[in-house]
Parts: sequence; structure tokens; C-alpha cells
Amino acid sequence: MIPWQQVGRTPLPGGGQLELWRRDLAGRPSEFSLRIVEPNHPTIELMNSRQHGSEEALAELAANALGRPAASALVGGLGMGFTLRAALDRLPVGARVTVAELLPQVVEWNREHLAELAGRPLDDPRVRVFVGDVADEIRRRQAAYDLILLDTDNGPEGTSRDENEQLYSAAGLERARAALTPGGVLAIWSAFDSPTFSKRLQRAGFEVRHERPRAHGKRGARHTVWLARRP
Repeated sequence: MIPWQQVGRTPLPGGGQLELWRRDLAGRPSEFSLRIVEPNHPTIELMNSRQHGSEEALAELAANALGRPAASALVGGLGMGFTLRAALDRLPVGARVTVAELLPQVVEWNREHLAELAGRPLDDPRVRVFVGDVADEIRRRQAAYDLILLDTDNGPEGTSRDENEQLYSAAGLERARAALTPGGVLAIWSAFDSPTFSKRLQRAGFEVRHERPRAHGKRGARHTVWLARRP
């Protein structure tokens, strides 16, 4: 068994720690793991660098659902950079991409430890980094984004922060709809399916469908991506 080594940690709002772990595999790229650690609770792995197919699918499916070149996009949650990279690969040269990341340490980890995993997406001149809550970025924008891609916690049914629950509430979804351009697409990643959340999207005025991409190519767990279009 190849041992893991902790390479970083940062406190989470409301308690607990987000930790970055690494292990070096012979003849293969290093493997990284993002984990939430709370006293008296099981450790939760938020993301692993070997399983990112559904995070990339989030951007790919959203771009396809939009049906036109996206001039502007908002990515909520930097993670290891895979969703941001997939969005950049599908956006034109002149597009603007804002990535909102609540924890400044995650941005630093992406520059220091994780940059090569997704081809150094933060170095792309189209990218603006907003260190703060993606809900705040959404709240102050009106008809600003063709695409909004949300990958926070483990999705609407797996939030670790009360603020993220508000992001997926009826009021939060209405604000996201207002931040989209007409015909724009809100895409949401989740570890879990939720018919209740699908109905909430519909009540917020979206045209809704969802896909079930796998975590790793044709293998791994199936995750959920909601595609919600502003009419």
C-alpha cells in the first residue's frame, strides 16, 4: 500500500478542515485527494484526481445544451481545476470565465500542487479568479453569463455549509436564473440524484433535464448533472 501524505489543510467556515493529500505512484502521475475532516464524523473525500470524468462532463454537457458559443461563463467551485479546464476547452478565444472559489488556500493549492493535473487552467488569460462565495457573484449580476456551472460540496443534497443550501434554494435558483442571459444554461453537478430538486428547478422557471455521467470514463459511480435552461 502506497502511503498518503498530507500536503495542505485549511479551516472550513462553520468548522472542520479541508485537507489536500497526495501519494506518489511508481511510473504514474501523483494522485491527489481533497477531503473534509470534522471531529466525530467520518472523513469525506470530496474529489480524487483519478476520477474527474463527471466534473468535465459538467462543462461539456452545458456547452452543448447552450447551442451557441458562450461569451461568458461562471464556474462555482475550483476543486482541482478539471471543470474549469473543460469549460476553457469549449469556449472561444474571446470568452470571459470567472471562477469563484470560497477558500483562498484552494486557489493556492491549484497553483502550487495541482496545476499540471488540468493543464494549468488558472494561467489562461480568459480566467478571472473571484475568491469568495459564488452566491455573492451570482447575486450582483443580471443577465451576465451564458453558462453557470456549479460544483460545490457534493451537490444540492450533499452540502456541508448552510450558505450552499441557500444557493440551491428556490430563492437562490431564481437569482441564478436572473444572472443568466436569455437561453443561458445553469448546470449543476451532484453526487446524488434528486427528483425533488428537479421540480424545484422547474418551479424556478427553468427548462430542465439531467444526465448521469460516470466518475471515470465508462467506469466508476454515476453522478448527476442538471441542465437548466433559462427560456
